[in-house]
Amino acid sequence: MPSMNGLLIGRFQPFHLGHLDALKFALSKVEYLWVGLGSSNKPIQKNNPFSAEERKIMITDSLDDSLKKRVKIYPIPDLENHIKWIELIDTIVPKFNLVFTNDDLTRHLYSKRNVKTISIPFTRREILSGTNIRNMIISDQNWLELVPEGTRNLLTKIHVKDRLAGL
Repeated sequence: MPSMNGLLIGRFQPFHLGHLDALKFALSKVEYLWVGLGSSNKPIQKNNPFSAEERKIMITDSLDDSLKKRVKIYPIPDLENHIKWIELIDTIVPKFNLVFTNDDLTRHLYSKRNVKTISIPFTRREILSGTNIRNMIISDQNWLELVPEGTRNLLTKIHVKDRLAGL
């Protein structure tokens, strides 16, 4: 029986517990998961304050070894044209059978290619969003319990509040 591979793309700015739940959900359906780091070509800016390499570290350092073996991470640049973007993804990641997405356009485009898509259940979406967490960091609220250990370690190391305040 050939193994099932899945694709999950996100910006992960930063990688938080909702993202970790999404990865675990995806891994309950497939053997291997390709994680795409969206907007990898964007410079560090207010809405994308963490580089692709930093986001990769947040994710890998937040997974236990059994999951780490089943996840591969790929930077995915943005393209203005969504159809061309999906064609570009094919050239970056290995073959996959399932796409995990809550984006209607992505779902529509993959369905036209006969690739099955699955929606990701959101965990505490009102709190667990990158925008909310970045705002909490800047305003000195307690954000630490909203992110897994790998993210916490990296954000502490790069002095995240200073970085965000400077953007």
